[in-house]
Amino acid sequence: EGVDAGGLSREFFAILAKEMFNPNYALFMSTEDGCTFQPNPNSSINPDDLRYFRFVGRIVGKAVVDGFLLDAHFTRSLYKHMLGVKPTHHDMQAIDPDYYKNLQMILEHNLEDIGLELTFSTEDHSFGRSRTIDLIPDGRNTIVTDETKSRYVDLVCQHRMTSAIEKQITAFLEGWNEMVDPDLISIFSAKELELLISGMPDIDIHDLKNNTEYNGYRPADKEIGWFWNIMFSLKRSEKAAFLQFVTGSSKVPLSGFSELSGMRGVQKFSINKAASGPAGALMSAHTCFNALDLPVYKSEEEMKEKLHYAISEGGGGFGFA
Repeated sequence: EGVDAGGLSREFFAILAKEMFNPNYALFMSTEDGCTFQPNPNSSINPDDLRYFRFVGRIVGKAVVDGFLLDAHFTRSLYKHMLGVKPTHHDMQAIDPDYYKNLQMILEHNLEDIGLELTFSTEDHSFGRSRTIDLIPDGRNTIVTDETKSRYVDLVCQHRMTSAIEKQITAFLEGWNEMVDPDLISIFSAKELELLISGMPDIDIHDLKNNTEYNGYRPADKEIGWFWNIMFSLKRSEKAAFLQFVTGSSKVPLSGFSELSGMRGVQKFSINKAASGPAGALMSAHTCFNALDLPVYKSEEEMKEKLHYAISEGGGGFGFA
């Protein structure tokens, strides 16, 4: 339950972003580092996979248009597809570092010296079966030489990042382009597009502190000193959980906390002195206003305990105030 003035929408997009990568839908697969995702070439195991990809593209585009950040990190090659730019073999490094090293070895050494005999084909292993895929007509019978190995590397990377997932990419881009005019984002690089969609990767507590307003408290109050001591001691995941708790999103705007958005446009984080309630009550948040209601606690240890409980148990869901 909730009245949406911005915070509810932020949480709505956060939930959708999490569900995009739910393995039960078989839409995306994680890369070797487990931090970024690309379309699953075997997504057809889900009979509605292309409809889902189109829907995901629409959601990502809608979030960008409405100014909401998503906890969704795709591979660099997918961002390039969104920009209409052809990926290169260097983009393989983030997807499969070991495979990329092998490709680099092919490019940097004579094939005879490293004992490799390659053809213009690749092997696909899925659902317990293997099949040979030609990268060029009759590729399985065409030998790769030192003169043609650059083309081989380009083709095998194109297969991994484009051809093998072409239907999924096409469906995703159909949804994306319904929401976002390609001409408007053509000025961005792949890295800049990632920041536009997902925000800054790190949470700078110094920046948050410098862009905080106080109501009922003063910056010199001991309770405020305790609060910032606790914030600086949090782990990265805990900082993200706190940001989710007070703003409805775990992501930081591109321009930092000075551009934090609320129901009135730019609305900085504020700490309000809780006017009433029993001693030792839990702190509460108003995500539409980026506000934290901070009760008076007896000690820094008690405040830390209540903050940890709030961000771990109160990071999702809404109630009427």
